[in-house]
Amino acid sequence: MSRKHPIISITGSSGAGTTSVKRTFEQIFHREKVEAAYIEGDAFHRFDRTEMRVKMAEEAERGNKHFSHFSPDTNLFEELEATFRDYSETGRGRTRYYVHDDVESEVHGVPPGTFTEWQCLPENSDLLFYEGLHGAVVTDKVNVARYADLKIGVVPVINLEWIQKLHRDRSARGYSTEAVTDTILRRMPDYIHYICPQFAETDINFQRVPTVDTSNPFIARWIPTPDESMVVIRFKNPRGIDFPYLLSMIPSSFMSRANSVVIPGAKLDLAMQLILTPLILQLIERKRTAK
Repeated sequence: MSRKHPIISITGSSGAGTTSVKRTFEQIFHREKVEAAYIEGDAFHRFDRTEMRVKMAEEAERGNKHFSHFSPDTNLFEELEATFRDYSETGRGRTRYYVHDDVESEVHGVPPGTFTEWQCLPENSDLLFYEGLHGAVVTDKVNVARYADLKIGVVPVINLEWIQKLHRDRSARGYSTEAVTDTILRRMPDYIHYICPQFAETDINFQRVPTVDTSNPFIARWIPTPDESMVVIRFKNPRGIDFPYLLSMIPSSFMSRANSVVIPGAKLDLAMQLILTPLILQLIERKRTAK
């Protein structure tokens, strides 16, 4: 953690909805005139798309059916930790981009499924913003979580997460239901060991819970809408959180535990604005008064 060079980390699994949360942060940054440097978790994958397919095939031949993007074997955890550490100490660091599709390829000038060259983060940023799979990862070799000043978990209940991933990967990436299902099954051990534990490290978790039947996510025709959902907001440390104010500002909200607020799904953006804006401003004020 760093008073002078704060870091915000958004962590969630594939299909969890971290990109939507990132957009809310971008709105706050724009409104409050906060200059953020951005890094994406995909930039710290160890292999590009072709290399990963080859590695998966090799591992499958060895009998390893669970080789996935979630594990230390397929990610540059040490480099990610170094970027967090360097930024917290100096306000500098380096990253790259993983190019997902043709649109991003036009922007970055490299083929889809590959990485750009490593490059320095912009200078004189107010904070560093991370969005991806491993923003609060802790293993026996690295501790990324200790460098982040505000850690946010985006954690739909598991069936909803699978529904969102199935719909995204089929519509946006052209995968079949069977291929996405195989990916979910292959990732499950690493999901348990490297994704789930991060949500004990996060300061705030946003967990969307559908209020419609999602018993079989693999045949669901639609993603439950925000109006068909509730969101549980859990604060690791509720001290300083004005719960009466939140309850008064968010209709139909209530407290389920001393550190948890439940809100209608359609009010998530409002809740995030109310909760996150003062926390971001606190980080910026702390930065400006740091010696």
